[in-house]
Amino acid sequence: MYFVFKGGTGAWFFAVLFGLIWGLAIFNMDRYIVSSINKNASTGKQILQATPRILLAIMIGMVISRPLELKIFDKEIRARLKVSYLNNQRSKIDTLNLAFGNKYKIEIGKLNETKIQRDSLESAIKSDRQKLNFEIFGNKTTETSGVLGYGPYAKRKELELQQRQKDLDTLSLELRRREGFVLDRKQFDGLMNEKLFTDKTLDSLASVAGFADRNWALGQLSFNTNGTRDTNTALAITFIGLLFVFFECLPVFVKLMSGRGPYDHSIENTEDSQIHESNKDRDYDVTVIDGVHDTRVSSEITQRKNKFNSTY
Repeated sequence: MYFVFKGGTGAWFFAVLFGLIWGLAIFNMDRYIVSSINKNASTGKQILQATPRILLAIMIGMVISRPLELKIFDKEIRARLKVSYLNNQRSKIDTLNLAFGNKYKIEIGKLNETKIQRDSLESAIKSDRQKLNFEIFGNKTTETSGVLGYGPYAKRKELELQQRQKDLDTLSLELRRREGFVLDRKQFDGLMNEKLFTDKTLDSLASVAGFADRNWALGQLSFNTNGTRDTNTALAITFIGLLFVFFECLPVFVKLMSGRGPYDHSIENTEDSQIHESNKDRDYDVTVIDGVHDTRVSSEITQRKNKFNSTY
């Protein structure tokens, strides 16, 4: 029971309380059903009498084996829960980002366009600066004169370069403004607060996981991460459950296979005595009623006559 309530407040208290209630209820029900099987009846009737107990044993075996399975596969369950929590968090972040992108589609589109323009302008400035250096140092290319020195062509290139640098500064300022707006919207919508869980956080979440999560993870252990069935683990879980079912059914099977013993004879004699006593009590009551019937009738007639005479 503790592994069912593990992770909640007062796990030990509720485990002991419900364990006692469950144990007493099952013990008394089991004792009554097993002891009520009549060994004097036919085999078919005995099996029919034992059927409810067998069905109850199957249910009990499946229920009480689950907490033990949760403990046996605790390490594997924790690992599967960590993967699940991490995937869920990643999916949540992807969903938030997708919703944010759809909500601010125009603003993000303008931001991306500004980035492309900036990158293109930076590339052009870099190329022009290289051409200016070639012109000053006299390197002959298809776009330079090859004359050494700071001539008119170099001066014009430098002016163009300065103008492009001003355009780049203006574009960078606009880019920072757009990035600041998008960042503020992300902060407002809570995207900045959503982060992937760390190993420490995952350990903490797995340690306080409730019964539903742990039970789900135990069911998932029967399958590999690629979706194929893990036969070894599935068989291990199945046989643990069958073991408890067998233990629960064992008293009934022993009762059905055993012959009539002193206890069964004692029960039969007690039942015969009680039936005989009940029959004698019935005969006694019938005889007494028959004996006093005429007297009761005569007495009633006399009383009614006296009442009639006194009235009229």
